[in-house]
Amino acid sequence: MYEGPVQDLIDELGRLPGIGPKSAQRIAFHLLAAEPADVTRLQEVLQRVKEGVRFCDVCGNVSEEERCRICRDARRDPTVVCVVEEPKDVLAVERTREFKGRYHVLGGALDPLSGVGPDQLRIRELLARIGSEDVREVILATDPNTEGEATATYLVRMLRDFPGLSVTRLASGLPMGGDLEFADELTLGRALSGRRAV
Repeated sequence: MYEGPVQDLIDELGRLPGIGPKSAQRIAFHLLAAEPADVTRLQEVLQRVKEGVRFCDVCGNVSEEERCRICRDARRDPTVVCVVEEPKDVLAVERTREFKGRYHVLGGALDPLSGVGPDQLRIRELLARIGSEDVREVILATDPNTEGEATATYLVRMLRDFPGLSVTRLASGLPMGGDLEFADELTLGRALSGRRAV
């Protein structure tokens, strides 16, 4: 244990996802040794992110404006919507260069044990969007883990009643228990192009 602000910094860094106690300590001591200008720049960027970044009114992706760049792009096919869990998954699918439609970010996956139910996700917004826009296909691109599969199954039941709507799921090629953000472009591209009806 260190004294005062150093330990506070280590504790706060340790609360970040993927940062364990040793990494938090290394980052804290790196910041202590860094030039004041570098620390100020980091501080300013963090402040700008909290003040200037919002979620797209249409799809829920991160954006600096009311609509994200993908929703503003007239070249994207509005009849195909790819449903993902988090904004980081949009980037993972975009890296494949296989998908030319639009997205819908749920903001997570169903996880009753952690208190995440349908009301905590952007499912209601998805249903309203499909009902008001001319969407012909919904691609379910949730993570291939227990929560992602439960979310996809729930969405299939909710989307069955829309006439003429094709609901597909990413094909095999993605490892079970993994996250989309860690899949390589080739694997994710093949999974996207080989999606199957559910």
